[in-house]
Amino acid sequence: ARREWTGEAADPDEVENELTLLGIVGILDPPREGAEAAVRSAHAAGIRVIMITGDAMPTARAIAARVHVPTTRALTGPQVDALTDDELRGVLCADDVLFARTAPEHKLRIVRALQASGHVVGMTGDGVNDAPALEQADIGIAMGRRGTDVAKGAADIVLSDDDFASIVGAIEEGRRQYDNIQKFVRFLLATNVGEVVAICGNLVVGGPLILVPAQILWMNLVTDGVSAIALGIEPAERDVMHRPPRSVDSKIVDGSAAIPMLVLGTYMGLMTLALFETHRGPSAASHAHAQTMAFAGMILAETLVVFNFRTLHAPLWSIGLFSNPWLIVAWTATIGLQLAAIYTEPMQKLLHTVPLSAQDWMTLLSCVAPAVILFELAKFLRWRRKAR
Repeated sequence: ARREWTGEAADPDEVENELTLLGIVGILDPPREGAEAAVRSAHAAGIRVIMITGDAMPTARAIAARVHVPTTRALTGPQVDALTDDELRGVLCADDVLFARTAPEHKLRIVRALQASGHVVGMTGDGVNDAPALEQADIGIAMGRRGTDVAKGAADIVLSDDDFASIVGAIEEGRRQYDNIQKFVRFLLATNVGEVVAICGNLVVGGPLILVPAQILWMNLVTDGVSAIALGIEPAERDVMHRPPRSVDSKIVDGSAAIPMLVLGTYMGLMTLALFETHRGPSAASHAHAQTMAFAGMILAETLVVFNFRTLHAPLWSIGLFSNPWLIVAWTATIGLQLAAIYTEPMQKLLHTVPLSAQDWMTLLSCVAPAVILFELAKFLRWRRKAR
């Protein structure tokens, strides 16, 4: 609008009268592309998304509707001020609340109310006044582009692209890494239980040395180590963002995981001991052959069982055998090294091994196969029961 003013400086209320309308401009600040999909993914993962904005209520409702943030109740900053802390907790627990026309101190109250109800809270912010809420939250997330230095300093995470989808992507990556740590640790524990059972069982029955120190070192460094590292870069499972958040008190190895590990490790250990005892004879040659059978049996079991640990919540075929090429490379390298340990003369002297026949390998496969098949079958039955 315009008006010609020829008088002296005057009060704005006096000047801004009798204006001529020139036109109307509408300004739209739409949600980022991908925000809607990110919100949907967060909801599928059991993550609650709450919008807290300083914008007017109609604007806040419109944006929430566009990105599908569920809203059953909307409160403004003054309305939040009128609530006690207990009332605010009750509202947050009972409704999907949208907050509009809020000040930074309202963010701090909302974070504390959610934490008092047992929630793990991530809070985003960019201004100087957001620092208390970012500091109070379990995970403070500052904007890297438009965020102030104070906000970045108070936050635990700084988003380089200021995109909500990056937060959801980080959660997915965190879940993948936590899964892989579980796979890594459980595989190592199961295989080490097998080695301990074999060695201790041999001591109990009073037999000669079942595995020489060089063979044990070979298993721990070459077989277990290489395979476990490959498990550490396993891709995310398909349902990783369709699980509820884990408890902050959850353990990498809990009771439900310890029992299968102990059963599997015990089977591997007893199998190794049985191979040694059934092939052992009075001669030195038969003893060397029995040691090699025990050694190769444990290695073969570990190299095959590692595929069972690629997924902890679903059968192996649900993720595809070749979805982790690095594990295939590690498996091939381990098998190649084990064959070299048995059939090359320098390695035979180092590891006290003798060549095995085709019949020996068939015996080993027949002993190892039940452990792999039964472990996978148990996972399949749990997976199908959960799906139902």
